Amino acid sequence: MSGRFFTKVQSPISFEGKNSKNPLAFKYFNKDQRVGSKTMSEHLRFSVAYWHTLMGTGSDMFGSASFKREWHKATDPMDRAKETMEAAFEFFQKLGIEYYCFHDRDIAPEGDTFTESCKNLETIVELAKTLQKQTGVKLLWGTANLFSNPMYAQGAGTSPNAHVMAHAAAQVKNAIDATNELGGENYVFWGGREGYETLLNTDLKKEQEHIARFLHMAVDYKRKIGFDGQFLIEPKPAEPSKHQYDFDAATTLSFLTEYDLLDHFKLNIEANHATLAGHTFEHELAVASAAGKLGSVDANRGDLLLGWDTDQFPTNIYDTTFAMLIILNQQGLGKGGLNFDAKPRRSSTDPTDLFHAHIGGMDMFARGLLIANAIIEDKALSGFIAERYGSFNSGIGAQIVSGQIGLEGIDEWVRTQPAPVLQSGRQEMLENIINSYI
Repeated sequence: MSGRFFTKVQSPISFEGKNSKNPLAFKYFNKDQRVGSKTMSEHLRFSVAYWHTLMGTGSDMFGSASFKREWHKATDPMDRAKETMEAAFEFFQKLGIEYYCFHDRDIAPEGDTFTESCKNLETIVELAKTLQKQTGVKLLWGTANLFSNPMYAQGAGTSPNAHVMAHAAAQVKNAIDATNELGGENYVFWGGREGYETLLNTDLKKEQEHIARFLHMAVDYKRKIGFDGQFLIEPKPAEPSKHQYDFDAATTLSFLTEYDLLDHFKLNIEANHATLAGHTFEHELAVASAAGKLGSVDANRGDLLLGWDTDQFPTNIYDTTFAMLIILNQQGLGKGGLNFDAKPRRSSTDPTDLFHAHIGGMDMFARGLLIANAIIEDKALSGFIAERYGSFNSGIGAQIVSGQIGLEGIDEWVRTQPAPVLQSGRQEMLENIINSYI
């Protein structure tokens, strides 16, 4: 396989097994291997994040760009966007990945006017459409960048300026159009700056009402154009805002319920956002799944010693195993997938490092899938959990959950019984069982 951007990788990455010493080969991800009723590829639905992988420069809050990419050399912004799109599809093919995700401003530069920005997006969408047809790579989801432009410094859908909110709504309309045109299976709302810095100048209730109206308009437009993709909201607690309105899964679900939006959205859970909210990755997945609203996943990890969104590639086998246990137990992610919202470290400057990073993440989730499937098939956890809650299957427990008894009847029953005995939760035993599979 030829190409001019990733010349050190001449053929698609292949599966060679766990004993392979080839750093450019999969050790666990064998896309056609069946795990239960699906192939690995069908279970995992991996996606490349356009913003980090193709647009990343290696810069951080303390340092300028450290990556020099061949596809960034053109001086004309549209020429650069076209070359970046060509590099993207070369990367997708050589990695052997089936999906990608983007923000509108990742793939097309902002123009001097909003109309010019829209024309730029339409032009690049046509190129992407052609490349998708040629390669078979599909769009997992699109979204709008409502956080980089200085006009969004005080929010987009929650901005105190109606003109700014209208601009954001128009941008979302065009991003949905682009996603629909490319056959995107989802559209994500990520409120990068939908929060507040201080309550001294904030009407919190008004801002939440405004973002709810913003989302209702999007739902109406989705229905009007016949877009059959899934709408997703991605929770994040803070950074860059001090407090964002979609703080975590539970907060977001409560907001959707309060403003009559729950039927129209699922959640896109990111591992690093979970830890920023003071939760584990599995907690956020479990909360969303319990509500029937786990729609997709941004697969990455944070550095627990740093207090910001480091977006590292997932390398923790416990995280991927626990994630796949939840995903398998809800019968998969449907239209969603596992999007690598992750970037190589600032010192990993060679384009080939992008392959090493994705190979590691894909292998880690493939291994987590295999382990989780074995745990589920053996009922290693489910049997214990069923027994732990067994007292609700009959007697007083069954009467409580069925609503056949109230507080007065319970009071009468408790007075006739000896004191309850605390049963062991066997946490250490269960942790040992997980370790035995890993």
